[in-house]
Amino acid sequence: MEQQTAPPLLETPFHGYHIEHDAKLIDFAGWEMPIRYGSIINEHKQVRNAGGLFDVSHMGRIEFSGKDAQRFLDHILTRRIGDMKDFTCRYSLICNEEGGVKDDVIVYRFADKWMLVVNASNREKILGHLDDNKGSLKVKINDKTESTAMIALQGPEVIELVGRFSDEVPALKRYSFCVKSIMTMKMVISRTGYTGEDGVEIILPAKMAGMAIKMLAQDPGDAASIKPSGLGARDSLRIEAAMPLYGHEIDEDTDPFAAGLGFAISLDKDQDEDGGAFIGQEALKKFKADGPQRQLIGIKLKGRRTPRQGNAIYKDGTQLGAVTSGCLSPTLGFPLAMAYVTPNACSIGDKVLIAAGSSRVDGEIISIPFYKRTP
Repeated sequence: MEQQTAPPLLETPFHGYHIEHDAKLIDFAGWEMPIRYGSIINEHKQVRNAGGLFDVSHMGRIEFSGKDAQRFLDHILTRRIGDMKDFTCRYSLICNEEGGVKDDVIVYRFADKWMLVVNASNREKILGHLDDNKGSLKVKINDKTESTAMIALQGPEVIELVGRFSDEVPALKRYSFCVKSIMTMKMVISRTGYTGEDGVEIILPAKMAGMAIKMLAQDPGDAASIKPSGLGARDSLRIEAAMPLYGHEIDEDTDPFAAGLGFAISLDKDQDEDGGAFIGQEALKKFKADGPQRQLIGIKLKGRRTPRQGNAIYKDGTQLGAVTSGCLSPTLGFPLAMAYVTPNACSIGDKVLIAAGSSRVDGEIISIPFYKRTP
């Protein structure tokens, strides 16, 4: 039998930069991505204290145009988008008919088109979902992922840095964006991020990636305020900020209300004059009426052992649920975990045990998010 070989990993437009700076590269959703350049802990602290630059070009970028573009997206997305102003962004979900989460996305509204930024691991699935539900609507769907690049600049000194190139960017409100031409580069710059810090995400043509990274990042050995950071730090940063990650806190079997994402669901969207029900709306109405079957909580652990996804959680000898994400927090200095448990089975301050292999680790229920930046 002929042995099948895996397809080669995709490379982002910044791949040469990662190689040049000795990044540790891994396979992430079919892309060769930097997990770290040096120490994950140092990169994490760099973002909290000054600023970090992340290559997030593996994230999907899908554009929509045509007279039915908004109508189509209203059917796909759980959140109302018709009231969005031009050059604003909005967090939303894409659900299946049963109300489970196919992906969480950021919606961009331009004057003449729309864009979705989707998770790298879900891009092909979402493209298929879009095609399956397009029907006869007049909408053009254009996957721009591989023809563009995307970077995230995150940290308290980022806005000052970007302000050197544009007066407009520092004036952007959270979840808004602008389109700028800087040194022949046309960029979409949004005040968004996934670290719990202030910052921006920038989308630009792939061929301009080399010029952009020279402008925005310094050599990791320099005493610069903005340094390259890998996906390892991005994960620990988002855990401290209690931001959900697909495949951990949300998936196609997850009730999004249990994940605390009810703000991203407009259950009355079918009552809009030009709207209609979105996919999964009836199931989500039932979820809302019945109440969540699980509750997302935060746990502080003793010692230094990092909790892992799937570790069981016990209180008074009874299993309550399991860990979804965990890390040793570089900011707070102790291990953290997010977990799903039986609703109302525990309260802030309760003591629990986390099963980690053959041992049990003491933990305490604490509020989430674990970290909030100082305004």
